[in-house]
Amino acid sequence: MVLIKTEEEIELIRKSSLLVAKAHAEVARIIKPGITSLQLDAIAEEFILDNGGIPAFKGYNGFPNTLCISPNEQVVHGIPNNLPLTEGTVLSVDCGVLMNNYYGDSAYTYTIGEVDDDILNFLNITKESLFIGINQAVVGNRIGDIGFFIQNHAESNGFQVVRELVGHGIGMKLHESPEVPNYGKKGCGVKLVEGMVIAIEPMLNMGTRKINHHSDGWTITTADKKISAHFEHTVAIRKDKAEILSSFDIIEAVLK
Repeated sequence: MVLIKTEEEIELIRKSSLLVAKAHAEVARIIKPGITSLQLDAIAEEFILDNGGIPAFKGYNGFPNTLCISPNEQVVHGIPNNLPLTEGTVLSVDCGVLMNNYYGDSAYTYTIGEVDDDILNFLNITKESLFIGINQAVVGNRIGDIGFFIQNHAESNGFQVVRELVGHGIGMKLHESPEVPNYGKKGCGVKLVEGMVIAIEPMLNMGTRKINHHSDGWTITTADKKISAHFEHTVAIRKDKAEILSSFDIIEAVLK
């Protein structure tokens, strides 16, 4: 069942989502070659706890850490470790927060040092596909409209959308109905109404859309080991324009 949020609930989700963005910014401040993903995880966890939040992912279905950190061919759900990050790495970081009984969720894909122009283009297309999907998240449209336009932008630029992993509703639970695929048909799926809050999160691959699940029960990689990218916003459905409750501006102000 799709749960419609009141304005008060949306404001609480915004506060959680902005804490997610600020935690991302703390990661952005220190991300560089030589640092480990476990160090990034510790920084984010300390910041979230110090600011009145609870790491949403830690312990979720047994996940061991605060951040999902997924380098290069890892699509999502990467487990932080003690390996130093190297120059040229593409690093997806997904963060969630529980605060005041409501969740926020956002992902951003970083680069470690310099990367090739074709990779920068791929990351830009992935981020663009997110905002193209958000443009469809308005009253009267359907879930399929979001996925259709994300998929169209990805594939018209030579990239593939991962289909097994999807966005989701969010509120008092981290994952609520409806599912929000990054592919679909226009005019199909759940109708969007005022007060729905969803996480839209395109996961694009430079090569095949096929993925492999690893034995740790979490890590997912591209089948051809080519790079994957992931950007995510939490948004509220509105009449004329979706309202983004999370923020990339806070992150990108640090990255400049």
